[in-house]
Amino acid sequence: MFKGSITALITPFTTEGVIDEKAFQSFVDWQIKQGTTGVVPVGTTGESPTLSHAEHHRVVELALEVAKGRVPVIAGTGSNSTVEAVSLTRHAQNAGADAALVVTPYYNKPTQAGLLAHYKAIHDSTDIPIVIYNIPGRSVIDMSVTTMAELAKLPRIVGVKDATSDLERPALMRIAAGPDFCQLSGEDGTIVPFLAQGGHGCISVTANIAPRLCADLQTAWRDGNIAKVQELNYRLMPVHKAMFCEANPGPVKYAASLLGLCTAHMRLPMVEIADDSKQRVEAALKSAGLLS
Repeated sequence: MFKGSITALITPFTTEGVIDEKAFQSFVDWQIKQGTTGVVPVGTTGESPTLSHAEHHRVVELALEVAKGRVPVIAGTGSNSTVEAVSLTRHAQNAGADAALVVTPYYNKPTQAGLLAHYKAIHDSTDIPIVIYNIPGRSVIDMSVTTMAELAKLPRIVGVKDATSDLERPALMRIAAGPDFCQLSGEDGTIVPFLAQGGHGCISVTANIAPRLCADLQTAWRDGNIAKVQELNYRLMPVHKAMFCEANPGPVKYAASLLGLCTAHMRLPMVEIADDSKQRVEAALKSAGLLS
């Protein structure tokens, strides 16, 4: 079972736009030492849409080299092409990833029957655990509880990253698929009610820049220390909001640059966030005690 604070990793670039391998590996090591319980390379936060296949493979391999079994590596391998998703998932499997995070096919708008066929094809073509990534805000489609419960019957479809912000979902999924189906929030701001409804953790954007605080919140929840959970939740909430003042990963990359973790550089069509957004990000980091 994947649980706790799992970071949806940014991909650092040099100012020339090349992957900064040294910065990335240092970043992954820092994440683990800060208490992060898992890492997700080459998800949307890692700018997977603008990485070549070779770069995609390399980032997964770099994360695995650093993790060395200390925490699970859940590689982003989704695509709106089933053939491409199978290929990326096979690479993750062969590289030694612990699981694959597979986003619902964007733009194509498949039916629920199409979603079933897509995930079953990936499942049947590989031998790696698969986590469904349901994010209607980016993919346009929403996988229903019924469809997800049907997919959960397959032996290696083990969980979901739920970015619907629908707080009925974790309870409904627990009823439909049972307590062993891993439910991870994809929305930092809803993590506490998500956990209360039966969730197991969060694949987090904020954890890129506040890994210790995010990990401590998850630990406090497991320990039943609700006062500590509330304290950390209130402290982190302005950061969660600031990280989405513009499209992800613009704000979190700028925040990481303020903390000296990497440059804020992104690949087109993503561009540097606006000045008012920068001020909001900086203020949020200071309010949380992350920046002096």
